[in-house]
Amino acid sequence: MELSKLPLPEFTGALAGKTPVPGGGGASALCASLGAALGSMVANYTVGKEKYVAVEADVSHILGEAEELRAQLLALIDADADAFEPLSRAYGIPKDDPKRAETLEKCLHDAATVPMEIARLSCRAIDLHAELLDKGSAMMRSDVGTGVIMCWAALYGAALNVKVNTKLMRDRAYADALNTELDALVDTYWKRAEAVYEAVLKCYE
Repeated sequence: MELSKLPLPEFTGALAGKTPVPGGGGASALCASLGAALGSMVANYTVGKEKYVAVEADVSHILGEAEELRAQLLALIDADADAFEPLSRAYGIPKDDPKRAETLEKCLHDAATVPMEIARLSCRAIDLHAELLDKGSAMMRSDVGTGVIMCWAALYGAALNVKVNTKLMRDRAYADALNTELDALVDTYWKRAEAVYEAVLKCYE
């Protein structure tokens, strides 16, 4: 079953249910995809307007990238489910099974990989919203603000889903490398997202 293609009521019902997937990783991917979609909408309302002809090439590029991000993030809903289900089964392997540790370690690596990519793409979407704040239609600033906080939330959610897996890894060098990259992204991009949101908010004060 492709979770990303479920009607919204069915997806949210599955998210609410007592099933391992979709979970926080899939929800984060959806949230970032919605943020990217809002960026696309802002770009679509900017391209073709005489007032913004000087930045049209830049905004057209943003539109193309936002649409690519939206599609990638939707695909990561299913990738997250595909990675997590084997991990949930691995936890059920008897502790005296000699292959348990190796199997669990591989599943932890796989399960951390997808939310790490969600985090990276969420940051890229935040960058696009920062650019749209300056170049997008002024009529759409509230959508820039909404989009950026959705990507911000997705980054935080993805970060938790990386950390829950790296904490249990035996390969500490790999876990530490992921955590170091992730911490740097979070430290940089919560500030960037907040700056965009605050700038939008000031427009309405």
